[in-house]
Amino acid sequence: MSVDVDKPAQPPAAPPPQPEPIKAIPVRHYGRWVAAIVVVGLIALLFRAFASGNVNWGAIPQYMFNADILKGLRNTLLITVLSMIIGIVLGVILAVMRQSKNPVTSSVAWFYVWFFRGTPVYVQLFLWFNLGLVFQYIDIMPIYKDEWSDFMTPFLCALLGLGLNEAAYMAEICRAGLNAVDEGQTEAAHALGMSHARTLRRIIVPQAMRVIVPPTGNEVINMLKTSSLVIAVQYYDLLQAAQNVGRDSGVVVEMLILAAAWYLIATTVLSIGQYYLERYYARGSSRQLPPTPLQRAKARLSGGFHRAGGAA
Repeated sequence: MSVDVDKPAQPPAAPPPQPEPIKAIPVRHYGRWVAAIVVVGLIALLFRAFASGNVNWGAIPQYMFNADILKGLRNTLLITVLSMIIGIVLGVILAVMRQSKNPVTSSVAWFYVWFFRGTPVYVQLFLWFNLGLVFQYIDIMPIYKDEWSDFMTPFLCALLGLGLNEAAYMAEICRAGLNAVDEGQTEAAHALGMSHARTLRRIIVPQAMRVIVPPTGNEVINMLKTSSLVIAVQYYDLLQAAQNVGRDSGVVVEMLILAAAWYLIATTVLSIGQYYLERYYARGSSRQLPPTPLQRAKARLSGGFHRAGGAA
């Protein structure tokens, strides 16, 4: 007769040893530190040079809101806006003409773009200004007749020189935006019975705006700075005002710095507007738009308050 003998219980298996945590050693980027030191040193030398120079810094805030300076700034903004309106409207027309199957209209548009993009805007301003040497009168038979010198004012010279030149660049920007839209969109619209003009207005142009807006914003900022060339045709702009005030008050360099400050302020405002306009037209292509700088700042502030409350 066999007797079962209980076997002794086996001890539980020991858990496997845990791996040691990985100790990540960051790579040292000595080149970044060297580059930062060099840049900071150059900036310090630049500030030191201007601080030791004979610059009347107090004259800049003194003349910041001078009546002549503000008049020049107003004229600069006016000529910028009007020139861009002419450039955008004419550029859209030229872009549509370039897309036309009519060889005459497409050739005329191509020649316009070729000519105005191929000649400096400074030369074009002088050309409009000096056409009075060639034409004594302007005679539009049933509408208008006058001496050329009275008709071609400095304002009109500046407007034509800047606006017509800008139209050539806007034509290429608009053409690129129109070509970026898939051809199937046009074919589908035509299959639904939509006319060519309605297809452009309702289907093609709204989708092309996402491509057109960013370079157009750059063109607006560039136009604001290029408008300083109108001093060549005696149009009273911000640069002309700064030079006049500087010559009369004896602070020439200071007024040029003041003009640069106003240009920076204006371009900054335009850059902010361009940023939000691009976000508006990017809604259809991005599932979730990235947060704006203001939204990021609010998130950081709220996160800091939450951490402070948890620590308390």
